[in-house]
Amino acid sequence: MSVIYTIGYEGTDIGRFVSTLKAVGIEVLVDVRAVALSRKKGFSKNALRQHLEAAGIRYEHFIDLGDPKEGREAARAGRYDDFRRVYTRHLKSGPAQEALQELGEIVREAVTCLMCFERDPQTCHRSIVSQRLMQQELVIFDLYGDDPNRYVRNRHLLPSRRSS
Repeated sequence: MSVIYTIGYEGTDIGRFVSTLKAVGIEVLVDVRAVALSRKKGFSKNALRQHLEAAGIRYEHFIDLGDPKEGREAARAGRYDDFRRVYTRHLKSGPAQEALQELGEIVREAVTCLMCFERDPQTCHRSIVSQRLMQQELVIFDLYGDDPNRYVRNRHLLPSRRSS
């Protein structure tokens, strides 16, 4: 069984974020933001790609797994039931289904982490994406990018790349 990691960049900086990914052994970061722009330095698509490539991590942007505007607005307003309803409906679309299939293939081939903004995975659509992938017999492990050393100190607690 493969592992899929998730991470948000809220509350961290690009250095600690990349260090966290490196500490865990991430090979591919999959950006699931609908709009891969950020006011936070280092987290817009091109800058993020450069930081990741410098660290030996491949960057992929899966725009079709991004949360539609209506869902983002509901989440920002704290209307999480509406957010989940909107995003679940979006995941039924053809492009989203194709993206999920492609993502599943990447996860089986490389140590992969889904990324969006929110620190708490339960308030982010990446948790819904990872739950869908779990149907493909994947283990989900949520990362927090504010203290990369926790993953160095607790490496023995991390799931193995290929769980049996």
